[in-house]
Amino acid sequence: MTAALALIIGLSACDLLDTVPKSSLAPENYFRTRTDLQLFSNTFYNNLLDKTPYEQQSDYQIHLNLSSLMHGGNYRVVPASGNGWTWTDLRKLNTMLGHIDNCDDEEAVKEYTGLCKFFRAYIYADKVRRFGDVPWVDVELGSADEALYNPRDSRDVVLSHMIEDIDDAIASLPSKVSTYRVNKWAALALKAQFCLFEGTWRKYHANDVYKVAGKEYSYFLDLAADAAKQIIDGGVYKLAPDYLTLFAEVDADKDEYILAIKNDFSLAIFNNCNAYAIMPTQGTPGLTKKFIDTYLMKDGSRFTDREGWETMEFKEEVADRDPRLAFTVRTPGYKRIGSNELASIDLSCTNTGFQLAKWVQDCTLEGVDRVDRATNDMPVYRYGEVLLMYAEALAENGKLTQAALDESVNLLRDRVGMPHMVLSGLTVDPYLISPEYGYQNPILLADPHLAEILEVRRERGVELAVEGKRWYDLMRWAEGKCIEQPLQGMWFPGPGEYDLDGDGVNEVCLYTGSKPKTNARFVLQIGSESGIILSNGTYGYVDRQQGIQHVFDPGRDYLYPIPINERSLNKNLAQNPGWDDGLDF
Repeated sequence: MTAALALIIGLSACDLLDTVPKSSLAPENYFRTRTDLQLFSNTFYNNLLDKTPYEQQSDYQIHLNLSSLMHGGNYRVVPASGNGWTWTDLRKLNTMLGHIDNCDDEEAVKEYTGLCKFFRAYIYADKVRRFGDVPWVDVELGSADEALYNPRDSRDVVLSHMIEDIDDAIASLPSKVSTYRVNKWAALALKAQFCLFEGTWRKYHANDVYKVAGKEYSYFLDLAADAAKQIIDGGVYKLAPDYLTLFAEVDADKDEYILAIKNDFSLAIFNNCNAYAIMPTQGTPGLTKKFIDTYLMKDGSRFTDREGWETMEFKEEVADRDPRLAFTVRTPGYKRIGSNELASIDLSCTNTGFQLAKWVQDCTLEGVDRVDRATNDMPVYRYGEVLLMYAEALAENGKLTQAALDESVNLLRDRVGMPHMVLSGLTVDPYLISPEYGYQNPILLADPHLAEILEVRRERGVELAVEGKRWYDLMRWAEGKCIEQPLQGMWFPGPGEYDLDGDGVNEVCLYTGSKPKTNARFVLQIGSESGIILSNGTYGYVDRQQGIQHVFDPGRDYLYPIPINERSLNKNLAQNPGWDDGLDF
């Protein structure tokens, strides 16, 4: 391991207990009651769970300023430290596990042992996604421990330990609904998630430098499907009735959210998802046309099979589509929750023209439109994703049946009134495997179940839009080259005035030369950085990334580099493929 694990010697939560006399801070004097265990473990929720999944950039969702991951190339470098190579919380939970038998409450010991093992599997799931092979440590280490300088354990070894941990957690955690606390069902969701990741990683990286020796990909896909099916068969959770309000509610929907992060106005615990969507100072996020075009028509047919789909203006493009499109971005007829007034697209808040509507809360709630003042709870695991993981694990293993679709994907479609996916009628969508917009991994293209895999991926993209899933989906599918595809927005045929929402009022005026007289809200000069950039000069797609680097190196970028300082401290840590950190060992 590294010196990072030895930063906290003795009791790992001493910062939490710094008002207690030093003589009572030894681990043997703590962990004696259920309350001790709960207080100590509360930090894991705060430190480890992702509070801003809606901000993740990918080929489906971009900011005006691309992230270093999206830029790629020389924007990604080996850092001196950080980069996710942090182990403080692992050290803390190993401390807790090492002294948990101080507690005489057997039920509390069982439950909190399960909780620690859930979070240890959670930590390692993140480390494996980022770095691949990592050292496995399941005991508290001190500064003199030789294990601090161990090499990285193989991915196969780490996954075996993760499965042992999560199975213990599943057996030990309570099964009752506890939306803001980890339970058995959250542990099953985590198992399904990391086993699906590992199975697809091993399948699609079988012929590159990231190939993993050990268990076959099908083993992990079977585990993922089984874990998701246990949740389905448990009957504890179901889909919320309304897709739009699910993400805007102040309190998490206890039917669909298996585990959520609590935000609360009275406690001054907030997130930034409202401002992120409706304020021009928060990165101007926008979905890409490439993604918008994957949404089916409301009758189940493919939008990209329609004549002229490439150059449809906004009103026509978004008409009669899967209702989740109108729940995810502003389309004609959009009314914010809590308002009876139509709200058109605010082009100052989106760099592609496709402005986010998902996550935006009721406009009547106090203060939610300020920066970092939204109060909706953030899902960590929700039932809708469990259904998708089940369908995908089966599809990738060639085991998807109509019955499985009907208890997974088709429930999601029922919620929004979309026609069912029918296996017997599936054909390969040329758009989804086109060089310009689609997937290109040769293993995928040769799969006899290509059509169903593509359709499940389409469903995953649509259902989980703006939930922070897409980047790692591309990594596990070995589809990083999707980053190099067009990052463009809506189509404009040229200078003129445009009524985006169909209310008879022109909201946008595009011009070249002198600024015209107009009542449009947005008057934008074509070709100007302060105006609008179009892909073909005076016409085309909104293209604010024109000339901006977005590249992906398949021999390097699927894994993060190990920080320089960590390798300098522990010369047994090998660097990941393709990364040059200047160290000669």
